[in-house]
Amino acid sequence: MLHIGCHLSAAKGYLHMGQEAVSIGADTFQFFTRNPRGGNAKEISQQDVSDFLSFSTQNHLTTLLAHAPYTINPCSDNPQTREFAELAMSDDLRRMEYTPHNLYNFHPGSHVGQGVAKAIDLISDLLNRVLSTDITTTVLLETMSGKGSEVGATFEELRSIIDNIGLSDKIGICLDTCHIYSAGYDIVNDLEGVLEKFDKVIGLNRLKAIHLNDSMTEFASHKDRHEKIGLGTIGADALIRLINHPALKHLPFLLETPNELDGYAQEIKFLRQNYSA
Repeated sequence: MLHIGCHLSAAKGYLHMGQEAVSIGADTFQFFTRNPRGGNAKEISQQDVSDFLSFSTQNHLTTLLAHAPYTINPCSDNPQTREFAELAMSDDLRRMEYTPHNLYNFHPGSHVGQGVAKAIDLISDLLNRVLSTDITTTVLLETMSGKGSEVGATFEELRSIIDNIGLSDKIGICLDTCHIYSAGYDIVNDLEGVLEKFDKVIGLNRLKAIHLNDSMTEFASHKDRHEKIGLGTIGADALIRLINHPALKHLPFLLETPNELDGYAQEIKFLRQNYSA
């Protein structure tokens, strides 16, 4: 079965997101834990969570993906920025336990001139402080496009972060199709080769979710411009091959395409029609 969803607004709570997901043919969804540009998180209603968990069971919703705000930068050269990242992630992981055994994704950050090695140390140090043995959430490093001084555009950089984590069993990867194509991994003409390299460097067992996006920019552009499925440089055929790949088809696929709810519904319908069970 194709497990697919999209990014939904958390403003009205968990139950509302679940109802929206089901209304467009999704069986999973992604949401921001707080304002994507930073700030305090909305208080969680225990009743809303309870209603959602019941609704989720009845409607067979699968693993959810929470997304950290874009403003956190664990490898900033500014101590206050790093402190905010730690506080936000610690609070998010606490809040994730209201809906246990799900996924929490974040962008590794930008080294802003400090260099990749220093950034990897800073990211790893933060993760070692916020992770604990009692959390049920798996924290995902997202593959990045490599714009500016972004960290995480190569599998080797992500592996280096993981190698420095004490509780590495709590760490996984979210692969973004637009990002890795822009970073120089040719999933259009060499999907097998890309997955073989991922498995060799990181291990496919660490791949827990996929952001399924087309790209507005050319291969290896090192830009982050998502496009609707089939309208970009990756193309529908390549993305259909990806969702049907035996090593990937069990994973949750989350759309981050430039769409409203009806557009997501159309993409989900199209992808389900082209999925081989």
